[in-house]
Formats: sequence, structure tokens, C-alpha cells
Amino acid sequence: MTGAATRAEVCVVACAEAWRADGEILASPIGLIPTIGARLARATFSPDLLLTDGEAMLGQGTWAIGSQPQVIEGWMPYRAIFDLIYNGKRHVMMSPSQIDVYGNVNISAIGEFSRPKAALLGVRGAPGNTVNHPTSYWVPRHTTRAFVQRVDMVSGIGYDRAAQAGEPASRYHELRCVVSNLGVFDFVTSGHRMRLVSVHPGVTVAEVCEATGFDLVVPDDVPLTREPAARELQLIRSVIDPGGARDAEVRG
Repeated sequence: MTGAATRAEVCVVACAEAWRADGEILASPIGLIPTIGARLARATFSPDLLLTDGEAMLGQGTWAIGSQPQVIEGWMPYRAIFDLIYNGKRHVMMSPSQIDVYGNVNISAIGEFSRPKAALLGVRGAPGNTVNHPTSYWVPRHTTRAFVQRVDMVSGIGYDRAAQAGEPASRYHELRCVVSNLGVFDFVTSGHRMRLVSVHPGVTVAEVCEATGFDLVVPDDVPLTREPAARELQLIRSVIDPGGARDAEVRG
């Protein structure tokens, strides 16, 4: 597969890495880039992942964005999802409108709760996700409006609130990673503050910090996010997203 990887393809691989070594659990990607990433992970280094067709069936192999799996390997009715959630056998990647330094996220409303400027999705499954199984996040536009000092409403809890709540909120709470169009982040610090793990090719540490509304933990040496291998590029471009939908979400 020829041609340098695009920013979108780097983001796909970064999202895929969130599910590395997860074993036989349900991967629940929400959004285009995470979906491509989950299918890529299952097709390469995480073959035991379970992937749904978006409704009630588990698909075998991988399939293109906008299509359905050709082979069904199992049935996943809505009621069964809760058994997986409450047993920690799921890893979701959501797309918050706001995220703060400790990983609290907002998908519900912008502005004061009593009179918000914009109503969004509501909390949906975010509270249960963040206290029952691994959760990661994808933010397609990294700006100070998305990475904020304090979210307007807590839909999914971060490390500070999980610690305050104690058991059982903190027992299974794990924010695996955050991937944005600029870099990759985690919370592997002594105070569980967001840390810059890598910057995507063509992005500088200074650019990431300028686009973030709080002080990141920045190591002395910040590497580049890894680029897709030739086999991964072939899967992304020819099998999973042959229509190139990824480039409409992340340009560059």
C-alpha cells in the first residue's frame, strides 16, 4: 500500500490501540473514526474482540463502513448488553463535547444547567459506562472549547469524582485513553491528571497545549503517534473504509 498516512489514518490507528490486548470483550466504538479503529484492531492485533452490527448481531470478520457483516457469529440483544456492562466485559469509546483535566466528560448540555445554551444528547449511558468498565474517548476537534478546565455538566465521571464517590464507583473506574485529532492522552500520573502521551505527525507539543483549556502533564520527551503499518493501511483503505469517509472527519 503506497502513499503516506493521512492524519485521519493516524487517528484510526491510535483509536485501535485502545483495544489492544483487551481479549474477548465487547468493543463499543461510537463514531466513525472509533468504528474504523475497532474493526482494524479486531482484524489485526485483537482478534478476540466482539463487534456488533450496530443493532443486535455480532459480526464475524470485518466489513466496510456503511455495510453489514456477511457472516453473523452471535446474537446480542439489548438486554444482554447490561450483563456485559455490569461484569466489566465491555470497552466503549465515546465522543464527549467537553472533557476536563481529570477525565470528567459532558455530553448533555453547554452552559448553566438551569438555562443551557445548547441541549445535547443527555447523559445517556455515560454514568454506567464510566463506573463499570473501561472507557476511552475520541475528540475529533481538539480546542479549548472541548478540553476545558471544568465541564458544564458531568455526564461521565473522571478520576477526581470517582475517588470522592468511593466504592463502588472507583472500583472498576478506568479511563483508558483519549484520542484527539492532535494527539493521544492518558491519566497515568500520580494525581490522575491528563497526560500528553504522543502528538500526531505534523503536530507540535506547543500546538496541543495552546488548544487545551487546562495545564496538561507534559513529559520531557513526547514521541510521535505511531503511523499505520502497510497491512493496516491496506485494511483501512481497501476493506474497512474504501469510500474514504474518514477524511471528511479529520483532515490533513
